[in-house]
Amino acid sequence: MTTRVPTMRVGLLGAGRIGRIHGLNVAARADAELVAVTDAVPAAAAALAAETGAKATSTEAILSDAGIDAILICTPTDTHADLIEAAVSAGKAVFCEKPVDLDAARIRRCLATVEASGRPLMIGFNRRFDPSFAALERRLRAGEAGAVEIVSVISRDPSPPPVEYVKRSGGLFRDMMIHDFDMARFLLAEEPVEVFALGSALVDPAIGKAGDVDTAAVLMKTASGRIAQISNSRRATYGYDQRIEVHGSQGMLRAGNIHETTVESATGNGFRADPVQNFFLERYASAYRAELDAFFTACRGGVAPTPSGLDGLKAQILADAATESARTGKPVMVDLEAAR
Repeated sequence: MTTRVPTMRVGLLGAGRIGRIHGLNVAARADAELVAVTDAVPAAAAALAAETGAKATSTEAILSDAGIDAILICTPTDTHADLIEAAVSAGKAVFCEKPVDLDAARIRRCLATVEASGRPLMIGFNRRFDPSFAALERRLRAGEAGAVEIVSVISRDPSPPPVEYVKRSGGLFRDMMIHDFDMARFLLAEEPVEVFALGSALVDPAIGKAGDVDTAAVLMKTASGRIAQISNSRRATYGYDQRIEVHGSQGMLRAGNIHETTVESATGNGFRADPVQNFFLERYASAYRAELDAFFTACRGGVAPTPSGLDGLKAQILADAATESARTGKPVMVDLEAAR
């Protein structure tokens, strides 16, 4: 006799690009039901509600609904901390897209509220759940490459975002590279203590005029001497470039790009493959599904989900340090072990 898994009732805040992905993924699950959706653009909420069988309503109605077990927050960054606090105070489990906030002090206050509530909070660092990246991490922890020595993370977008987005994003280190800071921590399994960053505006002069960079590299070192190197660009003419490599005392583990197909052709001119996938929603489709698996499993098991709010704080501290280093041209020391 099989035991039926209780259905979790879910409310979605934000029906934009990423909110739509999460909403559809919840609606496709047998163990969860998307019951309510809201968005600052009512038509977006209404469209997703019609597609999933949910109800388009208000944020206040979702938070006050005692029948809703979990809240997914997919709204603009500057609303995240307030909504997390409101949701946990209403007794909901919370999944929130990164970042918690662009200010580390505000994140700390938010996490204090979460801790006092006793409700679970998971932050959407989806790349941990990419099948290839997750498999690499498991094999790394099993000792396949030996002791970690150098972690390399490459993340390059096909094209830059609009300048208006850049102006409110918090900058490349806090907006784009924050995923890579989390991935570096995930793979190093030891906290960085030193951050050195370089940045330039080589892709779009308007990004530089807005005070940001579009091309950047960061070096980080742990207390034992392990090194992480991160390369970011807002332009990759060949598609969405997402690669990681870990070199260790006994070898190397590497995860490469995902191509549109696995077909290769070979002629007298050499080997040719199809392009790599060109959009993050496509590239990380399976990761978005897997992170919701992890969130719902943790909630049902009564355990704290990961990545946690503290993971979000630590990634933000690294992003702040990189921003400062790029500005001053000097390394910045950090103490993530003391981050609370």
